[in-house]
Amino acid sequence: MTSTVEPQSQSHMQLSQWPWPEIREPVVLLPLGSTEQHGPHLPVDTDTRIAQAVAERLGQRLNAESENVLIAPAVTYGASGEHAGFQGTISIGHEALGALLVEYGRSALEWAAKLVIVNGHGGNVASLSHAVPRLRYEGREIGWLPCANGYGLPGPEEDAHAGRVETSLMLHIQPNLVHMAKAEPGVTEPLEKILPRLMAVGIKSVAANGVLGDPTGASAAEGEELLNSVAESVYRRYRAWNVAETGCLALPAT
Repeated sequence: MTSTVEPQSQSHMQLSQWPWPEIREPVVLLPLGSTEQHGPHLPVDTDTRIAQAVAERLGQRLNAESENVLIAPAVTYGASGEHAGFQGTISIGHEALGALLVEYGRSALEWAAKLVIVNGHGGNVASLSHAVPRLRYEGREIGWLPCANGYGLPGPEEDAHAGRVETSLMLHIQPNLVHMAKAEPGVTEPLEKILPRLMAVGIKSVAANGVLGDPTGASAAEGEELLNSVAESVYRRYRAWNVAETGCLALPAT
């Protein structure tokens, strides 16, 4: 008798745990993050962990609706040049990231029905906006999702990086990696005011501690609400499958 491999329920959507004969034209969700400083209180893989959590929530919901979904191992490096000068930051730049995503898509879509990239780092948008439209031009079924209503996480402009939003999310997702005793405000001006200098000379010249915002009011309860909001947004985008020119899956019209 031929047996069917059935991984444990908590990990049955993880692509890495399936033998190849059991993989049958799935929708592949690819978490895309970064390895970059997130202030003195958050780990350098914060963006990746958030993208992973969002992908898992989306996968669980689609799987419950009988959609064949697998979650690929995350891409943990992104375009993070603005974080240069901080220990722990590793940026591969837009050109390398764009090339990686193109080749990844070409390979995965030889056997996957769809590829959906779940992006947790705003600095990756330029690479995504180049790579995904190129793959779609080649006839491949692919789109990308932002972990928010915009291209970054939800929240005010003065909470752009390692502030209250990301800290709250991490307190919900992985609280043991958050060092709240070391959490401190950084620059709290609106992003649009500091963006020109930030992009020209990097975050370190704007905020010595690497924080754009104030994480001190963060909470796990707020993080759970934020994750629920992001999960609902990406689900609605996926179901609408309205692909913008950038390759981003847009929210359906209300």
